[in-house]
Amino acid sequence: MISQASIEQIVAQVLDDVGELGVQEQNAAARSAAAEESVRREQAEHVNMIKKTSAMTEFVGTALGDTIGLVIANVDNELLKMMELDQKFRSIGILGSRTGAGPHIMAADEAVKATNTEIIKIELARDTKGGAGHGSLILFGGTDVSDVKRAIEVALGELERTFGDVYSNDAGHIELQYSARASYALEKAFGSPLGKACGVIVGAPAAIGVLMADVAVKSANVETVAFSSPAKGTSFSNEVILIVSGDAGAVRQAVISARDVGRNLLEALSGPTHSVTNKPYI
Repeated sequence: MISQASIEQIVAQVLDDVGELGVQEQNAAARSAAAEESVRREQAEHVNMIKKTSAMTEFVGTALGDTIGLVIANVDNELLKMMELDQKFRSIGILGSRTGAGPHIMAADEAVKATNTEIIKIELARDTKGGAGHGSLILFGGTDVSDVKRAIEVALGELERTFGDVYSNDAGHIELQYSARASYALEKAFGSPLGKACGVIVGAPAAIGVLMADVAVKSANVETVAFSSPAKGTSFSNEVILIVSGDAGAVRQAVISARDVGRNLLEALSGPTHSVTNKPYI
């Protein structure tokens, strides 16, 4: 026969076990809520960035990645010379960011398709606000300020889409871009053949990028257009960048294969990754 003391001991043990389970569930719920709140804050920051305005006539708008769009209706001749730009471009559009080069180059590519402008300069800064990647400076040239302003508007609007396949966590980021028909921005930035499909594959830290590049070219019949690493072709960023071209289906498959491998490796380093916008487009 079980004694009253034994019964009390069993009840106490059960209560202790239930209490521990409750604490574990509370801790798990707290961690999940913290992660969701972090994502919400990041998305809110993106929305706030897009809504920022200025009364200056040169100001066009802002977007993800600490991006600003500006226009100069009549550029000073001496400045054009110092910037080594063609004198025929009286008006220029300026697209600059702290974070993200691939999304901006892809957005600029869509902008030149839609407007009577040219890409006259693309520079990648060592930036990402202290991270492993780049910022960017992209200049559009035109003879009419309305054309370059429209190009900047199109590019700013495209960034919500082109940031969709950028994934990050505390350890780094991966970045994927795809175009079924490359135009002048992709040609100027990477040498991508005009009119052919183009894929941009970026892995940071660079070690992950090397494996992503290998998987990409093995997974589909694509042409390798360019390869950049920390000491060659980047602004000494901790990235590997691979540009591929070819048939649209093959290029898309190469990009998707690289994305799957990159996310897996990045998550092995520092936990879950998520799309910057939660809207992947590839």
